[in-house]
Amino acid sequence: MDFQGTISTDIRDSVPDWAPYRPAEAPTGAPNVLYLLWDDTGIATWDCFGGLVEMPNMKRLADRGVRLSQFHTTALCSPTRAALLTGRNPTSVGVSSVVNMVQGFPGQHGRIPAETALMSEVLAERGWSTYAVGKWHLAPLDDCHAAGSRRLWPQGRGFDRFYGFLDGMTDQWYPSLVSDSRHIDPPASPEDGYHLSQDLADNTIGFLRDHRAAAPDKPWFLYLCPGAGHSPHQVPVEWADRYRGRFDMGYERYREIALTNQKALGLIPDDTELSPMNPNSARTSSQGLPWPAGDEVLSWDLLSDDEKTVQCRMAEVFAGFLSYTDAQIGRVLDFLEETGQLDNTIIVAMSDNGASGEGGPTGTLHETIPMQGSALSAEDALRRMGELGGPSTQMNYSTGWAMAFNTPYKMFKRYASQEGGIADPCIISWPAGLSARGAVCDQYVHVSDVTPTMYDLLGLPAPTTVKGIVQKPLEGTSFASALLTGTGDGRKTTQFYSMLGTRGIWHQGWFANAVHPPTSLAQRGWSHFDDDTWELFHLDRDRSQIRDLAAEHPDRLEELKALWHENAVRYQAYPLNDLSVTEIVARGFGVGGAGASTRSVFYPGTPAGHTPVPGLLLGRSFTLRATLSVDRADACGVVFSQGNRAGGHALFFDDGRVNWVANLAGTEQVITSVGHIDLGRNDIQLSYLKTGSIEGSFDVLGDAELTINGRVAGARRGVPMAGLDMLQTVSAGRSVSHSVSSRYSSPFPLRGATLDEVSIEVRGESPLTPRTATDVGFARD
Repeated sequence: MDFQGTISTDIRDSVPDWAPYRPAEAPTGAPNVLYLLWDDTGIATWDCFGGLVEMPNMKRLADRGVRLSQFHTTALCSPTRAALLTGRNPTSVGVSSVVNMVQGFPGQHGRIPAETALMSEVLAERGWSTYAVGKWHLAPLDDCHAAGSRRLWPQGRGFDRFYGFLDGMTDQWYPSLVSDSRHIDPPASPEDGYHLSQDLADNTIGFLRDHRAAAPDKPWFLYLCPGAGHSPHQVPVEWADRYRGRFDMGYERYREIALTNQKALGLIPDDTELSPMNPNSARTSSQGLPWPAGDEVLSWDLLSDDEKTVQCRMAEVFAGFLSYTDAQIGRVLDFLEETGQLDNTIIVAMSDNGASGEGGPTGTLHETIPMQGSALSAEDALRRMGELGGPSTQMNYSTGWAMAFNTPYKMFKRYASQEGGIADPCIISWPAGLSARGAVCDQYVHVSDVTPTMYDLLGLPAPTTVKGIVQKPLEGTSFASALLTGTGDGRKTTQFYSMLGTRGIWHQGWFANAVHPPTSLAQRGWSHFDDDTWELFHLDRDRSQIRDLAAEHPDRLEELKALWHENAVRYQAYPLNDLSVTEIVARGFGVGGAGASTRSVFYPGTPAGHTPVPGLLLGRSFTLRATLSVDRADACGVVFSQGNRAGGHALFFDDGRVNWVANLAGTEQVITSVGHIDLGRNDIQLSYLKTGSIEGSFDVLGDAELTINGRVAGARRGVPMAGLDMLQTVSAGRSVSHSVSSRYSSPFPLRGATLDEVSIEVRGESPLTPRTATDVGFARD
């Protein structure tokens, strides 16, 4: 906009024009917008979608709005979030998979381009304030440390404020937190009553309260993404105990109950059938390989009583986790209602993908155990039953519960070829603008359609320029007219899917999909995409993909396969990527990115967070060195900590003695100095020399030696060491995660000594093996 005033020599003779400089203002009475994005929550979980998990505040929204019975996502978290916020297919914006596992191709680089702006950037230019709270997972890991670029962090993508975590998952008791653009320690401990879900609600209310005090008439956009129900499933025990006995029927009977409920609620046709529990059990590759076993579901009737007890408790913990988080979101809704904002706030509540199968057939107490090909034994689980949901476990339920929570569909998260991966709950509530109350909309909707719909409801044209950058067209299809009229408008005709080698395409009620396992199960023999079998289903009549019509309609199938290819080319889905870990390593895969240093230095008071060092936790030799001044003979506290009780290592003082502990899956190996440390300046060094690898994992064995001021103070041979990665929290001068050792309790700050710095240097090659690094990346999504 050009200046329209008058400029003379003297300001007294000049006429100002504020129009070019005045901030944009939203239309009078414009609604607020709240995106509420749950994590790994299948369509048959919430009670308002037929599940058995009580979600009174989701029901509260459903009763005041519309449930979408055919809402679809991308089958994985980062791509769904990218599609939601941009209104485009995820491959079109470079997010084909998790941003942890990027590759150098137009659809796979993990950095959303400026010409495909997020809704936050658009609304910020149109007069809305913008806030993000909770999970982000749209910045590659080599940007997520203290020295990383903030360009792809929330405040670099249009959000005025941010409080949450950058990665795909975090500990609910000891989260890795960021406030605006700086890593921070958690504000309290579990002993003080801390839990992340409550903290996120507190900060959400704080943002909205501050906003209302400063600009009560200005609309806002809030992007609220709790960690629930992604693993680790962690919740106060009293919330899990509310569900005692509720899941004793088992996951197969749960499916029958949920199916009946879904039909009664009008969410699926009355003739819908349950899909098989193991739909791929008879599949073989073109090379004759069987379907990978990691996603198998164990028959409930064949489980022992002990195994059933463990399975039931896992479901109870998960249900409690969701209900507890729902209660915290209810506090946000209460605030909006008390301040008169709830009716004129468009709320979209949804899940980012189907329920998670990463727990494997038995479930797990730590997310990396199934990735290493190990199964949880009922004996170990029963011994730790009282810990489930607490700080010492990072629990995820089994594939059986994943299938149950995705009733009536096949498979789960990661499968874009099956409804269980992509069909999700979604509720839209806007009492001031939508007349529907408790209604069900049966129109086929994709997550990329949501933001174009919001633009229509807000009366905003699709963005043509944002921050001065010409925008690419939106790819989602607005379904605003369906919401406003209560009937399907039929505007959307096609939606393509591509995720981790799985593919599918929906077109006018039909769905064609390739039979291919997702990347995290990939093995040679399943990577011949041209040899894949394709299936054909008429979803309008067969929601659960039971009757394959490929043989009856070969011409239609070929048309849909051609249409999939056409869309894949248009939206940058090639090359298809189902690389095994071995293949990714051979291509130069590295979490830290090219050029990452092998040495890092940490200082006391530095906010805990991720480190750009690509090793130590990639199972290599290392040297840990701390320089400090000791003031008291009974010095105590943590000098350095990396990881947590499930795996990691730490250097700490206990009554004047130096201790180093290595923890692998809860088993601790400790070196304690022979005598008390001297007063004054000291140089402490722990050298770990890798001597071997532990089969089936990237954990290692090695010899450890502790020296103080050049003198050997202790040593151990054959110490198992967790193959930790840069996602594990690092802190100096205190512990901000769950204590690596049972010998102390976090935060256990250093007392009686003054720490100068701690350095860690890694050496050698990483022992990455199949079913490790890639699985870690996808599990964190």
